Amino acid sequence: MRACAIMAGVQIERGSICETFGQETPDPRLRWINPPAAWRVDAARSRLLVAPAGETDFWQRTHYGFRADNGHFLHAEVTGDGAISATVAATPVHQYDQAGLMVRASESCWLKASVEYEPDGPSQLGAVVTNDGYSDWSLQDFPGAGTFSYCLRIRWEGDDFFVEQAAAEGEAWRLLRVAHLFRNAELPLLCGIYACSPKEAGFHAEFGSLRIVW
Repeated sequence: MRACAIMAGVQIERGSICETFGQETPDPRLRWINPPAAWRVDAARSRLLVAPAGETDFWQRTHYGFRADNGHFLHAEVTGDGAISATVAATPVHQYDQAGLMVRASESCWLKASVEYEPDGPSQLGAVVTNDGYSDWSLQDFPGAGTFSYCLRIRWEGDDFFVEQAAAEGEAWRLLRVAHLFRNAELPLLCGIYACSPKEAGFHAEFGSLRIVW
């Protein structure tokens, strides 16, 4: 496996993926769930570009009543403790357009972190935790308009997960949430980046510096 600088505060060295999107195809250990029709690697800019389809989302039951599991998710399979981080640049169009990180044990047990777009008010930086097929959403205002840029990290120790955010690469991580996933610890986790457009198509997201260690 390629060498990967361990992220600050994470002392895990069993395996690693350091994807800078500098080649035309991503690391072969990264695979899609629900691959988008429109995506490509911009190797000159070291970015993965994703244009989510409309009416795509990850959510289970709570408050809204519906179940959605058709968002676009590029992931690697890992075991044991670990961490994942990535930089995100998002140009949203419709309400709830979102792009960020996801850690997934099953359709009914997962965690995602992102900024969700609100056209008529502040957008929301938050995390959705889903256990036993029910989702919850913790959130806080995220300033700005137009294109949003941010860094996200999720790290885990056993079944406890820590969601963190930084304004830019090299900036200090700020803890957003601590959560527990009621998962089967004998099964691997799927860890990666995701994007979806619950309303309509038109949203564009860019990912860079994807790092996974375990």
